[in-house]
Amino acid sequence: MTKIIEVEHLVKKFGDLVAVDDISFAVEEGEIFGFLGPNGAGKTTTINILCTLMKPTSGRATLNGFDVIRQQNQVRHSLGLVFQDPSLDIRLTALQNLKFHAFVYNIPGAVAKRRIEEILRMVELWDRRKDEVRNYSGGMRRRLEIARGLLHYPKVLFLDEPTLGLDPQTRNHIWEYMLELRKRENITVFLTTHYMDEATVADRIAIIDYGKIIALDTPDALKSMVGGDIVTLKTENAEAAVVEIHDKYNIEAQYDGAEVFFEIQKGEEFIPTLVNNFKSGLQSISVRRPTLDDVFMKLTGREIREETGGPTVMMKQWAMRQTRGGGGRFR
Repeated sequence: MTKIIEVEHLVKKFGDLVAVDDISFAVEEGEIFGFLGPNGAGKTTTINILCTLMKPTSGRATLNGFDVIRQQNQVRHSLGLVFQDPSLDIRLTALQNLKFHAFVYNIPGAVAKRRIEEILRMVELWDRRKDEVRNYSGGMRRRLEIARGLLHYPKVLFLDEPTLGLDPQTRNHIWEYMLELRKRENITVFLTTHYMDEATVADRIAIIDYGKIIALDTPDALKSMVGGDIVTLKTENAEAAVVEIHDKYNIEAQYDGAEVFFEIQKGEEFIPTLVNNFKSGLQSISVRRPTLDDVFMKLTGREIREETGGPTVMMKQWAMRQTRGGGGRFR
């Protein structure tokens, strides 16, 4: 298959801070590629480099065959971008926002007219096309941003936390559009997110933490790293329960407050045996299949939703110190 994005030994430093730390990967044409990690992991810095919004310290990256440093105009015309933060002009109508975008990308008038109607109908905003965006709900604005990103038929659509702050129903609705578009137009989607359920739509996922890619595979292959079902107990004495489970079944359990959890193959078959013989004050028990949350926990020892103060967060703090101290400008 054709590689639409190629990244080789990419590094981005801000002073002594390494925000992106020697990462390499490739994305196939037509693929949904997930970039998964907590806030501050380096996701947005990487996407900014690929979209020519930021220059790397070292390394190489190409998009649609164009170098992101030497051929910036060609790269920009090959991509669509939905920012993490809202970027629509809310004083304009949906129609005016899209017409302006068509003008910027030099889409001929007749072609732009046809595409605008087609894409607004697709995201179910055609009937609201003459309404000012400030009167839209959050979900409607997100759909319009995605429509704008697709208007010039990009080879790659970057979605940086595309459904951040939206309710689950709206998030699912937006992904219905995206999956249909990917199938119909063979658009490559590069998704950054910290929503684990959202990441499972990807064909492959790269997990990034503190600027490094620590795993890259299909969602199912990543989940298989966990090694079994996840059994969770609530007990009267979590510490005693961990000892009991180890001594009786040779299983290494962990506990967090009153909850005890461990991995085991065929968890549903193991539960009756455990319940019938448990001595440490069992209050409740559940079993589930591994999720990407469990994968991240296994790889890093913490939950992905924890605010870790990673590279992007530290970068901002560093920039603020530089500005306040007059020691230099942040670029």
